[in-house]
Amino acid sequence: MERREVRGHYEELAAEYDEHWVYGPDYIPWMSGQIAETLRLSSADRIADIGSGTGLFAREVVKQLQPRHPILCVDPSEAMLRQLGTPPPDLAPIVASAEDIAEGRAALPYEQLDAMWLKESVHHVTDQAGTLRGLAERLAPGGRLLVVMLPATIQYPLFQAALDRFEELQPDPADIQAHLSAAGLEAGLTHVEHELRIDRDKYFGMVRARYMSLLSTFTDSEVEKGIEEMQAAHPEPVLVFPDRFAFVLGWRRGEGA
Repeated sequence: MERREVRGHYEELAAEYDEHWVYGPDYIPWMSGQIAETLRLSSADRIADIGSGTGLFAREVVKQLQPRHPILCVDPSEAMLRQLGTPPPDLAPIVASAEDIAEGRAALPYEQLDAMWLKESVHHVTDQAGTLRGLAERLAPGGRLLVVMLPATIQYPLFQAALDRFEELQPDPADIQAHLSAAGLEAGLTHVEHELRIDRDKYFGMVRARYMSLLSTFTDSEVEKGIEEMQAAHPEPVLVFPDRFAFVLGWRRGEGA
């Protein structure tokens, strides 16, 4: 998808974004905890959530961490960041893209960052190698950069054309690890998994609302046809499926690494 299309997708979805992404009461705390643990976050860290959207995960990390410095919520969509409302003093919204941060086009309150994460946004970055290199350069000695992404294939109860298109568009986590290594970081790749249980009709509604950006590459009639396919394949009232993530972590050598 072109950047204009992606940005427009999130502008339209902003008001109901949290409703679609809060799969259940334990999902956001679980994912936020995984991010905090993998990044080894401390309350003294200067932290940025790159591609934060509405700040779903940053808000939860704040609850868990109680940081001394505001977590930067960086997103190119003003509409998404407006969902923060009046942000508390421990969250700081910044309208900018990952590329803006990497290329120094956006002013940040911190000269260097101790930790940053990109949660399911790296596939929107055109020059992934260059952007990750630029983000790595913003890290302090001992700083960590985490890319959270879906694997190359997923087991979601989507229609087949959507699953096929996902595989066409999704980067390989191993390539992201290689980009972090090329940027001068020590890099590792692990996987985590969380079981999702979602009401069938709710999930179909999420698909209609195009909760995943790849669904915006389909017309309304194609989505409806896809939902018919999903209805035939999944008559059960509650859909149960694994949500598996690749955690690609890069860290800069130095004190605290």
